[in-house]
Amino acid sequence: MVNDPQHYVSGVLNRDRLTLARTITLIESTLPAHQELARIIVDKLLPFTGRGTRIGITGVPGAGKSTYIESFGTMLTKLGHRVAVLAIDPSSSRSGGSILGDKTRMEQLAVDPNAFIRPSPSSGTLGGVGRKTRETMLACEAAGYDVVIIETVGVGQSETTVASMVDFFLVLMIAGAGDELQGIKKGVLEVADAIVINKADGDNLLRAEIARKEYQTALHMLMPNSPNWSPPVLTCSAIEGKGINTIWKTILEHRDKLTVSGEMEEKRKTQALDWMAFLLDEGLRQWFYNTPHVRQTLAALRKNVEEKKTSPTAAADALLAFLYKQVDK
Repeated sequence: MVNDPQHYVSGVLNRDRLTLARTITLIESTLPAHQELARIIVDKLLPFTGRGTRIGITGVPGAGKSTYIESFGTMLTKLGHRVAVLAIDPSSSRSGGSILGDKTRMEQLAVDPNAFIRPSPSSGTLGGVGRKTRETMLACEAAGYDVVIIETVGVGQSETTVASMVDFFLVLMIAGAGDELQGIKKGVLEVADAIVINKADGDNLLRAEIARKEYQTALHMLMPNSPNWSPPVLTCSAIEGKGINTIWKTILEHRDKLTVSGEMEEKRKTQALDWMAFLLDEGLRQWFYNTPHVRQTLAALRKNVEEKKTSPTAAADALLAFLYKQVDK
């Protein structure tokens, strides 16, 4: 492993795929030395980021996310774009290992010279979004990828987490799976910039149109997430490639409207501040639990709480009292 940050910065800016992959490995590493090196690299790359279009995609199980992303990404590379896909894979709760299945499901896009697919383990992070997803996205932008797609595993809170780091958030749904509104949460509707009904082909065409109208009605009941944009409900067939171009035009229209109004710039500023707050919270949590005193006393306190010798409130207060003393020093 090269320890010179400029080696990685130069490689990424020169669009060397191997150096980009190694940079992302550093970003994802939990080793303190790697984390420090990654911080320096990301800071140096920062001036070369921000010019891409960031798209988040989630969807119910069986919605065909991988097929859709491959069809969508292939269309974009044919239009001359360079596309990076950050596919967040579910990690094993025991081993921390990742299935890394998305890359094998996007066979055509995986060999496209203008595409870069990076499966990243979620490592148990809230909602299946990799902790280092934002830094990885910045590295891809610095490497010249002008469209960055973040795919989530679609398991609850991931929607709002991903929505807080992208320009456009797309929710992929399917028709003909029972109650059309059953698989969609109000929270998802509130952050969606568009809902797309996939698999609108063959015998499913009519069901897809019915589902489109139902979702549109549901959206009208909510306050729009943006004063400058009303989320549309679209249909497509990823396997046939139908409707994919319309979705891209919708994304461009959204970008243009928010850019002209100044909302896009404000949105990215807010996202950067939110990310800083997230990292502060996470850093403080790690520091606290790695403090020798907390490590030594936490097991005993947990045992006392389990045996009802100490209340949860008293145990928490005892640990927090130590924290306050450290701060006052």
